[in-house]
Amino acid sequence: MAAPKYIETDKLCRQLVDEARKGIFRPVYLLMGEEPFYVDMVCNAIMANCISEDQKDFNEIICYGSDVDADKVITEARSFPVFSDRRLVVLKEAQAMKDLEMLATYCENPLESTVLVICMMGAKADKRKGLYKSAAKAGVAVESSALRDYEMSGWITSFYLGKGLRISPDAAGLLAESAGMDLNKVAVETEKMLKNLPEGTVEVSAADIEQNIGVSRQYSAFELSNALLSHDVAKSLRIAHYIGSSARFAMPAAVGPVFAQFYKLLRYEAFLMKNPSASNSDKAALLGVNPFFIKDYDMAARWYPVKKCMGVVAIIKEYDFKGKGGNAGEASPGDLLVEMVTKILA
Repeated sequence: MAAPKYIETDKLCRQLVDEARKGIFRPVYLLMGEEPFYVDMVCNAIMANCISEDQKDFNEIICYGSDVDADKVITEARSFPVFSDRRLVVLKEAQAMKDLEMLATYCENPLESTVLVICMMGAKADKRKGLYKSAAKAGVAVESSALRDYEMSGWITSFYLGKGLRISPDAAGLLAESAGMDLNKVAVETEKMLKNLPEGTVEVSAADIEQNIGVSRQYSAFELSNALLSHDVAKSLRIAHYIGSSARFAMPAAVGPVFAQFYKLLRYEAFLMKNPSASNSDKAALLGVNPFFIKDYDMAARWYPVKKCMGVVAIIKEYDFKGKGGNAGEASPGDLLVEMVTKILA
C-alpha cells in the first residue's frame, strides 16, 4: 500500500527548511495547495534565513497578489541585490494575481542572485501550464494537499517522528481531536507542551496530552472508537452522548478516529485472509501496535467480520457526508453522532 501523500510532502518540506537554515536556496519556490501549514513552514524558514536583518530594507521584497501584476514581480526579481549576495522576493496570496501565469517567463531563466518565493494559499497552479513546469524545473514546486479526517492521527505521528519523538496512538488521537484539522494548532500546542515535559523526553503519552493540552481521554473520539471496536454498547453510547453535547462538537472530529479504527480492522482482516498463520509480530507490524493488543483486534474481528466491517465503513461515510451538511435534515451534530454509533452497534 502506498504511503500517504503527506509523508512525501512532509519529507520534502523538512528538507527545504533544513537547506534554508544552512544557507542553501533554490532560485524559485512554488508553494501551493489547500493546506497552508507547509506553505507557511517553508516560506517562513526562507524569510528567516535568506537575508540578514541589516539587509532586509534593500534586499527583501514582500508583495501580495491582489496588489501587484506579473511585470512588477518580474522587475523586482530581475533587480540585483544591494551590497549583498542575494535578493529575496516573496509573492504572497499569489492566487489573487490575475496574470500569475506570466511569471513562467521569469522562471524559465531566473536570476541566480534572486530567490523568488510564490505562495498560493488554498489554490494550486495548473501542472499542465508553463508556471508550474518552469518553476519545478528551475527550483522546486510543493503541493500541500488537505488531509482527510482519518489521516490526522497518522500525520501527528509522522510530525512527532520528524522531531525525534514518539507519540502513542491514543495520545495522537487525543491531540487530533483537540486540534481538529488545524495542523498549525498541533505544532503550536506541541511546542508549548514540550516546554513542560522533562528534558530528554522521547515519547509522549495520552497523559501528557491531557495534562498539557486540556482534553479528556475518558470522553474522547479516540476512546469512542475503542469502545465501538470492543462492542461495548453502554460505554459507546455514554461517550457519544457526552462529546456530542459539547457546544464545539463537529462530526468530522469523531468520524476521523472511528473511521481510522475500522479501516485498520478491515485491513487486518484482509491480511488474515491471505496470511492465516501469521505471527503476532507480523500482525503487530501491520497494525502499528504492541503485540499485546493483537487480542483486542482478534476480538473486534469476531464482532465485526469482513462483511459487517464493510457495512460499518459505509455507515461512517454516510454520517461523514451528513456531518458536512449533506442531507442531515434538522438533526444536530450530536444527534448524528448518536445515530451513527447506534447503527454501528446494531
